[in-house]
Amino acid sequence: MTYLKQGMLAAAMMLTAMMMSPHRAHAGQCERETFEDAAYVVCTLDLEKADLRLFWKGADGAPYRTFSSLAEAVHAAGKTLVLAVNAGMYRADFSPMGLYVENSRELRPANAAKAESSAGQVPNFYKKPNGVFFLSETGAGILPTDEFLKLAPKVRFATQSGPMLVIANTLNPIFIPGSTDRTRRSGVGVCAAGTVRLAISEDGVNFDDFARLFRDNLKCPDALFLDGGNGVGLYHPAMGRNDRSWHGGYGPILGLVE
Repeated sequence: MTYLKQGMLAAAMMLTAMMMSPHRAHAGQCERETFEDAAYVVCTLDLEKADLRLFWKGADGAPYRTFSSLAEAVHAAGKTLVLAVNAGMYRADFSPMGLYVENSRELRPANAAKAESSAGQVPNFYKKPNGVFFLSETGAGILPTDEFLKLAPKVRFATQSGPMLVIANTLNPIFIPGSTDRTRRSGVGVCAAGTVRLAISEDGVNFDDFARLFRDNLKCPDALFLDGGNGVGLYHPAMGRNDRSWHGGYGPILGLVE
């Protein structure tokens, strides 16, 4: 499908979404928020009213890469993609960097490798501890990777990313308050009463800033970094958002389906 056709589809779906009932809009409600002078989009998911899934490849075996391609596939199956974000870091071929479980099937194993630092920098995925965001029969959860592997819970989906932002209501101790490493960032938190919240910074923030957004503002005792810089993206037609990745596309994608 050409980018023109994808763009036309996305525009049509955005128009449809703007006309959705309040019931539909509430399932993936996104709002603009400001925390400590930085702008964010925060989405609160109602998993009782919609189906949260992981997506990577289409029926042709190729990665979806764009939110528009995924929206088209979901629409062809008689459903609506109401919200989507990048679900974690990925390789040049758009495959997940670490553990990836979709529809209860493990398609990629957990990545426990230790990366060598480049010019004194450790890639974000390998900053410790990294973690796993998952959905099981009892609800959503986030655990450090080592703990997840020890418990080996039965899950509907799981995606590994890193670093952990908040662990049992404590900020990851590797973060440096006031760090000049500032960029746009995306993450997921499991918050009070098991509510799932996604957050995307519209301004450049450091890891400490971003982690405190989840713990102190969104009240999430556990939160996981998904990606930063050009890998940050949001699909939410009701807000007019259909972001593109400047890496040539996305790898795994978290999508809320109705």
